[in-house]
Amino acid sequence: MIGSDESFEVHITDPQGRDMDLSHSDLKIVGAVVSYLGNGFSGFAYQPEQATVAGELLRAIEICLGERPRLTVAGRTDAGVHARAQVVSFAIPRDQHFDPERFVRSMNSLLDERISVRNAWTAGEDFNARHSARYRKYLYRFAYGRTRDPLTGGTSWLIQEKLELSKMREGAEALLGEHDFSSFCRKDSNGASLTRRVDEILLEEIPGGVDLWITASSFCHQMVRSIAGLLYQVGALKKSPNYVAEALEARDRSWVKLLVPASGLILWEVGYDEGVLPRWC
Repeated sequence: MIGSDESFEVHITDPQGRDMDLSHSDLKIVGAVVSYLGNGFSGFAYQPEQATVAGELLRAIEICLGERPRLTVAGRTDAGVHARAQVVSFAIPRDQHFDPERFVRSMNSLLDERISVRNAWTAGEDFNARHSARYRKYLYRFAYGRTRDPLTGGTSWLIQEKLELSKMREGAEALLGEHDFSSFCRKDSNGASLTRRVDEILLEEIPGGVDLWITASSFCHQMVRSIAGLLYQVGALKKSPNYVAEALEARDRSWVKLLVPASGLILWEVGYDEGVLPRWC
């Protein structure tokens, strides 16, 4: 799930790791769309001595470009969470040659097989993967069955109860719009607001399971997995649809205790203004 959406100041280092004192006019911004399986990674954010998506990207970028930039990311995903279209941006010196197609080929030859750079481009000077984003869309997949399917089990949560979608949809209505999601989020250590705007919640029955789609301007830490957990309880008739509204109003984390496994969560799409993101697939 998205944690507190992470971004960094525009900042690059020389090969010795020293800060390079460049004004904004001396930089150009590179954007990239990245897909990854979260299995085996300690989330997106770089952590020393830990396998992370950012760590893998930075290692490959340094080989390709000779610089180790600071990445700005559209949404920092937790350990085990996947992404179909994560977006990152970083700055390089303006006079450095950058060939997007060659960069994509080189990156994918260097990266762990669980990560793929789908597209890259030279972005506008004001582009920022996090702050330029208009919305984030997540998919959580529930799979029915008694035994895990090795082909899909890594990107879904195996359950045995048949879910009542009508009950789940009734409960989900309370979450639409702008609310304080304190009951659904881990409290921010810096005291940041947990108010978010949810634009759409869609539940679809698919062969062998249920897809839960959630679109919002942004998400706070553990929000999607907590919403999925409570709606699962509603669909399994363990909670009433009215309980969702009551939990939201309570603004108390103890009301929503079930955090569904990270394996079923995929950052599906990050939305930007028309023309900002190039076609990538």
